[in-house]
Amino acid sequence: MTQPFPFLLLPHAWASRNRVRRREKGDALRGIVFGTIGVLVSGALFYGAYWVTSQLAAYEEFGDYLLRLGLSWLFLSFLAFLAFSGVVTALSTFFLSDDLRLLMASPVSAQRLFFARFARTVGSASWMVVIFMAPVLIGVGVGRCAPVAFYATMIATIIPFSIIPVALGSACTLFVVNVFPARRARDLLMLMGLVFAAAVVLLLRFIQPERLLRVESLPDITDFFATLQSPITPLLPSFWAGETLFAAVQGGFDWLHQSALWTTAGAFAIVLGVAHGRWHFTGYSRSQEAPKTRFAHFRTLDLIAAWLPLSPVRRQLLVKDVKIFLRDVSQWVQLLPLLALVLLYLYNFRVLDLDRIPYMSGFIKNVYAFINLGMAGFVMATVAVRLVFPAVSAEGSAFWIIRTSPISMHDFLWSKFWTALLPVFLFTEALTIAANQLLGVDPFLKLVAAGSIFFLTVALVGLACGLGARYPRFNADATQAAGSYGGVMFMIAAVALIIVTIILVGWPSSMYLMSRAGQFRFRLTPERQAMIAASFTAAAAICTAIWWFAMKSGVRALEEMRK
Repeated sequence: MTQPFPFLLLPHAWASRNRVRRREKGDALRGIVFGTIGVLVSGALFYGAYWVTSQLAAYEEFGDYLLRLGLSWLFLSFLAFLAFSGVVTALSTFFLSDDLRLLMASPVSAQRLFFARFARTVGSASWMVVIFMAPVLIGVGVGRCAPVAFYATMIATIIPFSIIPVALGSACTLFVVNVFPARRARDLLMLMGLVFAAAVVLLLRFIQPERLLRVESLPDITDFFATLQSPITPLLPSFWAGETLFAAVQGGFDWLHQSALWTTAGAFAIVLGVAHGRWHFTGYSRSQEAPKTRFAHFRTLDLIAAWLPLSPVRRQLLVKDVKIFLRDVSQWVQLLPLLALVLLYLYNFRVLDLDRIPYMSGFIKNVYAFINLGMAGFVMATVAVRLVFPAVSAEGSAFWIIRTSPISMHDFLWSKFWTALLPVFLFTEALTIAANQLLGVDPFLKLVAAGSIFFLTVALVGLACGLGARYPRFNADATQAAGSYGGVMFMIAAVALIIVTIILVGWPSSMYLMSRAGQFRFRLTPERQAMIAASFTAAAAICTAIWWFAMKSGVRALEEMRK
C-alpha cells in the first residue's frame, strides 16, 4: 500500500461521520442539553483562570512569579496524567484492538502502522487534557490581555507536550508486553497505577501546603515557595511548556523551550517507531495467549442472597453481577489507586489547623464542608463512570443470552443499579462523614452533607446505569466504554448535577447558620423558612427525577435493542 499513514485513520473518521449522519430519536435534544452543560463547565474553568490571573496582575513582579510557577505546575500535573494514560491507552491500541488482526495480515508497512496507531494513542490519551486545559489557558491569556500570538503558541505548545509523555507511556507498555503477555499486563498496569498514586501522595506531602494556614510560619513563606518550586526542574517538558507560554503571554517568544518541546517530541516518536518495528510483532504474538480461567465459587454469597426478599430471577441476576465483579481483577483493582488518593484527601483535612485563624475558623470549616461535599461527589462520579457505566457493556457478546432468555430488561438493568448502589453509597458516605468529623464542622452541616450524598448517589448511579444502557459498547473493554461518548456525557452531566446540588443545599444551610449565630439581617422569617424548605426540596426532587428518568430511558433503550 502506498497511501500515507493517515489513510489508516479513515475508518475511525468514517465511523464517526456515519454515527452523525445516522440520526436517532432524541439526538438533537441530547446534543443541545449536553452541549450546554459542556459550555457551562468550560465557562467556569475560563472564569476561574481569568479571575486568578487578573488578581495576580495587581502584584507586579510577585504576581508574575506566581503566574510563571502556576503555569509550570499546571503542565506538571497533566504530565503525570498523560504518561499514565499513555500506558493504558497504548495497551489497547497497539496490542488488544480488534482491528489489529486484519491490519497485521494486510500489506501495510510497520512504519505506517506505527504512526497510525501512535496518532490514535495520542488523541485518545490527551483529549481530556486538552478539553480541560484549553479554557484555563485562554482565561490566562484574556486576564493578561495577551496578544493573538499567545493563542497560536498555546496550540503549538500543547501538541508536542502531549506527544512526549504519551510516547514514554507507549514505550513502557511495549516493554511490559514483551516481558508479560498483554492479558496479564493489565494487572501489572494496575500495580503501576498504585505506584503512580503513591508518587502523587509523596509529592503533595513533600510540599506541605497547610503551612500557609499557620501564623507562625508566615516569616518562612519564602521557604514554602522554594519547596513549591523544587519539583519544577528545567529538564521536564512541563517546565518548557510553562516558560514558552509565560513568554508568549508577555508578548515575546521563547525559541529555546519551544524548540526543546518539538525536537524532543520528534526524537521520542522516531525512537519509539524504531522500537516498535523491532519488538511490536513479538509483543503482539504474546498478547494472543489465552488466559487461564480460574473460578471462585463464593458459596457465602449464595447463602446471603438466599435470605434477600427477591424473586428467583432478580436474585440470580444480582448474584451473577456480584460474582463477575469479584472475579474480574481488572475491575475492583481500579479502586486501589482511588483509595490511596482518598486517604491523602482525608489526611490533608487532618493536618489543616484551622483553629489558628482567629475569628474565621468556624466560617472556614463550614465552607470546607461544602468543598468536601463537592469532592465526595466528584469521587463518586469517578467510581460510577469506571465501574457502573460499563456494567451493561461488560456483558459483551454474552448479552445475546440475556436478550433471548425470559428475563425482562427492567429486571436486568435494575439489577445493575442495586448491585452498584450500596457499595458506592457506603464508600462516599463514609468519606464525607470522616472528612467532616476531622474538620469539626457544625452538626447541622453534617446532616445536610449526609443527606445530600444519599440523593447524589441515587442520582449518579441511576444516571450511569441509564446512559450505559443507552450507549453500550459490547465490543470494547471497560476503559474504552468509560471514555466513549456516553461516558463523557455522563461526566459532564454529573459535574453539573453536583454543582447544582451544592448551590441548592449551600444557600439555605448558610442562611440557617447565620440566623442561628444571631445576625439580625439573617433572621428566619416565615418567607425565608419557606424558601429554605423549597431549596432543599428542589435538590432532592432534581436528584430523584434524574434517577427515575435515566433508569426508564435505559430500560427503554434495551427493550428497543431487543426488538
